[in-house]
Amino acid sequence: MRPADEKTFVSNEEHKSRIGLVLVAVAATLLFASLGQTIVTTAMPTMVAELGGVDHITWIITAFLLASTIGAPISGKLGDLFGRKIVIQGGILVFVLGAAICGFAQSMEMLIAGRAVQGLGGGGLIVVSMAVVADVLPPRERGKAQGLLGAVFGVSTVIGPLIGGFLVEALSWHWIFFVNFPVGLLAFVVLGFALETPVRESRAKLDFAGAGLLATVLSVAVLGSNLGGTVLPWDSPAFLGLVALGVAAGAGFVIAERRAEEPILPLGLFRNNTFLVVNAVGFMVGVAMFGTITFIPLYLQVVQGVSPAVSGLFLTPMMAGLIASSTAAGQIMGRTGRYKIMPTLSTGLLAAAMLSLSTLSEGSPLWLVAVSMVCVGLGLGPVFSIGVAAIQNAVPRHMLGVGTASANMFRLIGGSIGTAAFGALFGSGLATNLGGALPDDASLSSISAATLAALPPEAQQEVTHGFSMALHPIFWTAAGVAVIACLVSLALRELPLEQGPAKA
Repeated sequence: MRPADEKTFVSNEEHKSRIGLVLVAVAATLLFASLGQTIVTTAMPTMVAELGGVDHITWIITAFLLASTIGAPISGKLGDLFGRKIVIQGGILVFVLGAAICGFAQSMEMLIAGRAVQGLGGGGLIVVSMAVVADVLPPRERGKAQGLLGAVFGVSTVIGPLIGGFLVEALSWHWIFFVNFPVGLLAFVVLGFALETPVRESRAKLDFAGAGLLATVLSVAVLGSNLGGTVLPWDSPAFLGLVALGVAAGAGFVIAERRAEEPILPLGLFRNNTFLVVNAVGFMVGVAMFGTITFIPLYLQVVQGVSPAVSGLFLTPMMAGLIASSTAAGQIMGRTGRYKIMPTLSTGLLAAAMLSLSTLSEGSPLWLVAVSMVCVGLGLGPVFSIGVAAIQNAVPRHMLGVGTASANMFRLIGGSIGTAAFGALFGSGLATNLGGALPDDASLSSISAATLAALPPEAQQEVTHGFSMALHPIFWTAAGVAVIACLVSLALRELPLEQGPAKA
């Protein structure tokens, strides 16, 4: 081998090694952040028993979700302006700070505040990690990497509750937060070596007005969907005031973005076919996904009588399907350069899976639930991996962070709104189906396997039947939403996937 060829070979090998290190570090960071969403679920009853505040228990999840939704687009834009390295390292520090607040919490209010700080860092880590992929890989190769990152999400959903349960039993619930310290430190150091620090030629001008108004709009969307019809009646002054605030903030956001030199979410992206179609599909898929995750364990526990632990395991088939289809879609995208048809096929399968779930009753075999959940996962996976890679291929390099963040943001908003809407639909169905089936001292909102077991056999049969029937409209609606997503995906214009770097 000639000296020049040997130098080139070494350079290429070093480049490949650096990219490999970057991808490993990014995957570890993504796992680190996504576990923060799921690891607390099995520890929540223990937290409430020690800290009190059972009426605020849902805010342990909601605070994280809300802060993640706000942190994603802001962190994405900061990554575009200042480089991914400093933003992702800053996100790790914020996430660990939130974990420390949670770990040392002596009240439910302090725990919720810590979860909000964690979510702010976690939302940024997720989107900036995905944007790093676009920095180091050509468009044709991104689908494979995004498929693997989608698999990381699936793994975190399965192992998060298991790790949380183990730590609670072996040590205490505080350790589900303290375990973040060494992992966060390791990720911080590795990313410091793996990522480069870009040099800006001009001073960045931050869009503070746009960031604040966008945060307000997203907060109203998440809070309104979670509080409306439950804590706040639809026609209450407080809820109407919240809606008015959201509308005013939305109008102000549009005005601010038109005037900003570096808008936090450039309005021109909404004229981009890929950005618009992929995020519309992602929003609708979020509705279907979070609705399924919320109500299938409930059906299994109340109607089928399985334990909470076993009902949680029935999410594993969904995640297995998601991991398999996400990885396969990325491989196909990388080998063929084609991707348009995959979201269409997968959302069609998702609609069929939702229709299958809509047939569940008190007599349905558990294998049917498992098969349907596998199909749900197969329908979700390609939307995750292909969607992010398609957006990254369609936007300029200086908007990669914002474009990547949008996919996560719209999916989270869809999940929040969908879960709230399905909850209202379910409550209405219960009231209709179980009007006179429960004793006078029993409440529809307190139905559980324990309360069901205390009823006479005839009443048990009537309640389980009414309960399962109340779930059917949820899955019919989810199937309809998936069909609409399938039709919308047909409007996606497939762009060539180049082997070179992203366009400037």
